[in-house]
Amino acid sequence: MTHAELLAYRETLLRTRAELLAAGDFEVRAELDTPVPSSRDQDEAPLVEMSQSIASARNRERGERLAKVDEALERIVNDPDSVGLCAECQEPIPARRLQLMPFATHCVPCQSSSEVNPHGPGRRKIMDYR
Repeated sequence: MTHAELLAYRETLLRTRAELLAAGDFEVRAELDTPVPSSRDQDEAPLVEMSQSIASARNRERGERLAKVDEALERIVNDPDSVGLCAECQEPIPARRLQLMPFATHCVPCQSSSEVNPHGPGRRKIMDYR
C-alpha cells in the first residue's frame, strides 16, 4: 500500500471503530418486568431468554469486530508492509473487500477455504440417531 492508501485505510478503520463504539451494547434484560410470578410471566420467560441470548450474541460479535479493528490499527503501526496483504497467501486483498471489511486479514479464496464447514458435519437427520 502507498502512504496515501495507508492513511485512507487508517481513517476507514477509525471511522468503523467510532461507529461500533457509538452503537453501544445491546441491552440484556436480566429478569421479567414484574416481580410477582404469574402465568403471563411464565409465558414471557422464553421470550426474555431468547432476547437475552440474541443481545449477548450481538454484544459478543460487536466486541469481536472491535478487537479485529484494533488489531488492524496496530498492524498499521507495527507492520505497515503487511497491511492489505492476505495473511495466508500474501496476495493483495482487493480494495473493495477492505472497504466493506477493513479488518479483513484474508482474501476471499483463503477465507473461503478456511470456512469450508465451520459448524461441523451439518444438520443431523432423524436416521442418524439409531
